Amino acid sequence: MQNKTDAELMVLIKAQHRPALEELYDRYIKLVYSFILKSTRDQEKTRVIVQLVFTRIWTTKNGYNPEKGQFVNWLLTITRNITIDYHRKEKRDNTITSITTGQLEYIADNPSNGPEEIVSRKLIRDQVQKAYQYLSKSQIELIQCLYWEGYTLREIAEINKEPIGTIKSRLHQTLKILRSHLVLEMGE
Repeated sequence: MQNKTDAELMVLIKAQHRPALEELYDRYIKLVYSFILKSTRDQEKTRVIVQLVFTRIWTTKNGYNPEKGQFVNWLLTITRNITIDYHRKEKRDNTITSITTGQLEYIADNPSNGPEEIVSRKLIRDQVQKAYQYLSKSQIELIQCLYWEGYTLREIAEINKEPIGTIKSRLHQTLKILRSHLVLEMGE
């Protein structure tokens, strides 16, 4: 296995040849581990992410394409993406708050959670949905990514391969459109 190229090993891995994965692991574990450790600064998290990276390599359908670049760049891109996903999931999980039975009873008695508040929230949500018809596909995707999926403007710019200024400008225009149509709807 040691005399095989990375591309040859990936072909074998696609065919579920375990020794090929072990060879690739031996070749790149130090690079992958140090790359992740710089991001997490936590050895336990790094170990988990390393396992996710090599599991992804083992299970990927598309695999590495030598015509699109060097293997090490492909590997580090996968590593980076999995690390980012891990951080996002961790961030989401840490924002979940557990509610005790006593707190739940208090929330149920809170007048702001009465029928008026529920109807008001539903009306606002419906108005926002209606206002979406005035937005382009890229504007809707921007709102979805930024407000509902938790991406930063910089991350959205990287994903779309656009300058951050373009993303900021699109956000400004999108909010302006939403604001004008929400004001019109609420004023009627």
